[in-house]
Amino acid sequence: MKIVFAGTPDFAVKPLAAIVENGFFVVGVITQEDKPQGRKGILTPPPVKTKALELGLPVLQPHKIRDELDGVKALGGELLVTCAYGQILTQEVLDAFPMGVWNIHAGLLPAYRGASPIQSAIKNGESETGVSIMKTELGLDCGDVLAVEKTSIVDDETYGELSERLSALSAPLIVKALKMLQSGEYTLIPQGEDGVCVYRKISKENVRISFENSAKSIVNLIHAANPAPVAYTAFDGGVLNVYRAAVAEMLPEYEGAACGEVVCDIPKKGLIVRCGDGAIKLLEVQAAGGKRMQGSDFLNGKKIRKGQVLKC
Repeated sequence: MKIVFAGTPDFAVKPLAAIVENGFFVVGVITQEDKPQGRKGILTPPPVKTKALELGLPVLQPHKIRDELDGVKALGGELLVTCAYGQILTQEVLDAFPMGVWNIHAGLLPAYRGASPIQSAIKNGESETGVSIMKTELGLDCGDVLAVEKTSIVDDETYGELSERLSALSAPLIVKALKMLQSGEYTLIPQGEDGVCVYRKISKENVRISFENSAKSIVNLIHAANPAPVAYTAFDGGVLNVYRAAVAEMLPEYEGAACGEVVCDIPKKGLIVRCGDGAIKLLEVQAAGGKRMQGSDFLNGKKIRKGQVLKC
């Protein structure tokens, strides 16, 4: 069974390594083009490319895979595994692999289709998520499911932390799935259309904190946006990025405060802000151009004080 692997970010590195380490024949790796990074715009390879070269695997970086299909076919792959590759596959690409195209999806299906299953699960306050191996069809994440591994979402877990766990979880799962495909002993489970939800990519435009919302929903948003794009709010001194937060005890003296009003500025107690329902403590913050720090340390700088209102 000759395998081609297509992936781009850090999330895809562990499953690629696991496939190779378990003796499967990977004939090539497809990834996105090198991109400028940082202020100096240094051309940087994707993490999957770096790992593939370390493993001694051939690497293709087509600008558009559908326009460079001859090069893909020349690899001689019978089966394609995709994991956060970042390009839409056409029917011609799917037809190029007689044993099918199989995607590692970082969410439970069909409830979490789309580009942001990890972030959206945290944002929605889910207690459980997982990794799904599905057969790729032309529709968005609609293919039959081959294998699933579920896991609980830890309290206050961030997108970055959960993404690392799911990447590690996907490695043995894709190995299990490939053994099933190699043996021919497997059953595909159709997703059906009940409970289908599609989540678009989360961007800077939709992670601005609205303090009119409940404390719990704001905390979920903040953790879903960490590390990027980071949830943020505004105060008189500029923009405040918020990396971590917690639901705070709602004291009687907070009742009359406006949404977004700072109700506690004592460093030992923390930076506490009134919400539409309850209050939150901002645990880790960063002013624009400043350092990332604990909320209590930020208060020592006297940039935010009790009675000040943080703006949506």
